[in-house]
Amino acid sequence: MSVPRLRDDRLSDGPTPEIDTAGSAGTVPRTSTTRPSAHPLRTELLRGIGPWAGAATVAVIALVLYGKAPGWQGRWAEATDLLRITALLFCGPLAVATGCWQGGRERRRRTGELLASLPRTPLRRSLHAVAPAAFWPPVAYLVGAAGGLLATWPYAGGGHPFVALIAADAVALASLGTVGFVVGRLVAWRLTAPLLAVVTYVGLGIPSYSNAGARWLDPATDHFYFWDRPVWWFGPASALWTGGLAGAALLAYAARHRVVALVPLAVALAVAVPIVRTGDDLWRPDPEAARLVCDDGTPQVCVTAIDRKLLPGTSAALAGLNAKLRGIPGAPSRWIDGPRAPAPGRDEVRLPSPGDSAVHGRLSDPAFYANSAVGYLFSEDCDRLDFDSPGTARATAVNDAVRQWLAPRPDFDAFPWPEAKSQLKRLEAMDHAQGHAYLTRYLAADLCDTDEVPVP
Repeated sequence: MSVPRLRDDRLSDGPTPEIDTAGSAGTVPRTSTTRPSAHPLRTELLRGIGPWAGAATVAVIALVLYGKAPGWQGRWAEATDLLRITALLFCGPLAVATGCWQGGRERRRRTGELLASLPRTPLRRSLHAVAPAAFWPPVAYLVGAAGGLLATWPYAGGGHPFVALIAADAVALASLGTVGFVVGRLVAWRLTAPLLAVVTYVGLGIPSYSNAGARWLDPATDHFYFWDRPVWWFGPASALWTGGLAGAALLAYAARHRVVALVPLAVALAVAVPIVRTGDDLWRPDPEAARLVCDDGTPQVCVTAIDRKLLPGTSAALAGLNAKLRGIPGAPSRWIDGPRAPAPGRDEVRLPSPGDSAVHGRLSDPAFYANSAVGYLFSEDCDRLDFDSPGTARATAVNDAVRQWLAPRPDFDAFPWPEAKSQLKRLEAMDHAQGHAYLTRYLAADLCDTDEVPVP
């Protein structure tokens, strides 16, 4: 029987010999049966409550945006404001509850003493443990926000989304998750997480009812004015404010030298001062957003740049009304929308904001929109109007009839206005010359004096 020869591995780089049962030497590649262990941070992020919290955050954002659609899809400012409210008022309590539940995990599993025996510092262990609560909600919010902005892009006109504020909201969510984690470590009660979520919801909602400058420290405070933009430093300052508070709380709990918590706390207080002192001036008029974009019709129709995609539809909705007003003395020369006040008299008349009546880039009800524009044409602040006067009912019926005559709305017949319908029949029976003459008398009259309102 032959004896197999063994080679010294130190003298050869070839394959390692293997003794088979037949007594012959075979060679197989050297393989390793051990896999590198996953990084602890990766394990923390991919297991446990974190991914579920991220999925819930995306679901909340999707449900809110879907429920409010399509009203927010026409303007960047409106989409950003809705995202801010969704992120903080609804996803904020979810983030803080996630952090609180994550903070109490070691106590529930009774592994605190075991983990404390590891050679890692308390701060490092806390950073690993808080990672799911500080990572998944803000990342999920950014994913949901990106979807909302993509849904706005085909219909929005001028302007742009406030990306710095969206990023600050993500930091605020991470901060809430961190604060919730610290509370969960300190309070040994299973109901702490849901109660903390309720407190967070109320705490974020109350400042919006105040007019004080300090309310802008609350990241859930919205600003519904379409022709403003935030100052450039508001987003970064808001992120430093919320992130500084969360960093101070975590360091005060887990740092070896807790005095270092004063550093992020000082940063947070330093940026809070200009936010409070600036107050409502954190938002400034945006000349580009309020710039008028006009058609070449008579009377001219002008909308602001943020609604410029709606200009063709607005002009078409007012085409019939403009045809009846064209050439009438006292008729407006143009309709305007936006923050700028119209010129005195009827030379310029306020136009109902087309963005408020639009759905996916089109006016939802052009007839109703034109009828509303007539209401703006004849709306006057009549302090001298005596509603008890016998002529008030007649004047009101004439005004309603003129409004329907100039811009008919389909549901007019459903209203119980017999006198207005009678006046409307007289107007509809007029030929072009008679209608022109009547409108001239009507526009020249003092509509606040019921005796001067001309009867058809």
